[in-house]
Amino acid sequence: MSPLDFAAVLAGMLAVAGAVVGVVGVVGTTRPSQPPSALQQRAHRWWTGPGRTRREQRAHQIKMVTAFGAGALTWLLTGWPAAGMIIGVSVPGVPWLFAAGRVEKQAIARLEAVEAWTRRLADIVARGIGLQQAVVATAATAPHRIEQEVRDLAARLQGSGDPIAALQQMADDLDDYTADQVIAPLMLHVTDRGEGLHEVLTGISRSIAAEIEMRSTVDAKREGPRFAVRFLTGMTILLLTYGAINPHYLQPYGSVLGQLVLLFLAVLYVVLMTSVRKLSLPPKRERLLPPAEAQTLGAAA
Repeated sequence: MSPLDFAAVLAGMLAVAGAVVGVVGVVGTTRPSQPPSALQQRAHRWWTGPGRTRREQRAHQIKMVTAFGAGALTWLLTGWPAAGMIIGVSVPGVPWLFAAGRVEKQAIARLEAVEAWTRRLADIVARGIGLQQAVVATAATAPHRIEQEVRDLAARLQGSGDPIAALQQMADDLDDYTADQVIAPLMLHVTDRGEGLHEVLTGISRSIAAEIEMRSTVDAKREGPRFAVRFLTGMTILLLTYGAINPHYLQPYGSVLGQLVLLFLAVLYVVLMTSVRKLSLPPKRERLLPPAEAQTLGAAA
């Protein structure tokens, strides 16, 4: 397919899709609203990304649009479908590979914030202050990494909503096993108003501090695999840059068989790099508190 043919097909597909979306948007549908399917939820997560804030999600969406545009432009200019796919995957993939170490460091920093907030909450509860007032008191001085989550929790507790639901929402916002260890006793305290919350929170705070120390030590030892990922990725980028500057170097891949071989090598490379990156990160533990979404689906079933 020539570049002009590809551009014509792409323009036709976009025109048809735009017309369909426009009609649906104006006329609407008579189908009753239903909970999103697993495929829709997966597509939504792919589009919004792992970001917790709207700013992070928007940055991810811009990256996805840029990847699609770069892939389509590469396909149009070179006439190589494989090149377009490789460039489209590389735009979000290369930063993702390089960010392996940063992800774990951010997770450790977030644990430090949870530990500091738990310790602060335990100190305030020890003075005889109720849980709701204690949470509100910590909102103004909450650590930066969880500042928004603590402020949201304080606002919900001050409202007329259910405190259990407010704590569950905070657990879902933090989405972390260790954070659930802090939220769970708070939920139990709301229901039974038992004594000893200060001692429980103090013990959890010390446990989190020990976990932070352990993870920091392990994180330092995982720098080897991360360096291998960065080194191999950098060498691959240099190799592709050399091939773009010297077209004769990649000329054997211009045929249909060559395109298939190029795609096979690209897929093999992605699988290997993903495996090495996974080795450089700790396994994600399952949540202690199931998400509210899962609880609702379980109750409905």
